[in-house]
Amino acid sequence: QVQLVESGGGLVRPGGSLRLSCAASASIHSIYTMAWYRQVPGNERELVAKFPLIGGVSYEDSVKGRFTISRDNAKNSVYLQMNNLQPDDTAVYYCYMYGRSTAGFKHYWGQGTQVTVSS
Repeated sequence: QVQLVESGGGLVRPGGSLRLSCAASASIHSIYTMAWYRQVPGNERELVAKFPLIGGVSYEDSVKGRFTISRDNAKNSVYLQMNNLQPDDTAVYYCYMYGRSTAGFKHYWGQGTQVTVSS
């Protein structure tokens, strides 16, 4: 059962922009946290941006001023606008949510979408 579906990745030149989208299944409710992580092969998965239901957004230092996370609660969706992309941003980006289903609260992960920044 697919519960988080990501889209928007691709190949972009340095300085370019991409917008990632992630939509959760309608069966997931009370989503306290929506976030984006990224991972390079051989490295740990790292938090990029987080948007809790209550409180403000937060970003990793390397993306501050360039990335913007937003959420649409009515659509069970989270987005990541990425501007001025750099080669170091190349990674697989994963959508993350912490929310509730009939089975209770749990962590949900998207399938990952590849972002490649190269000239």
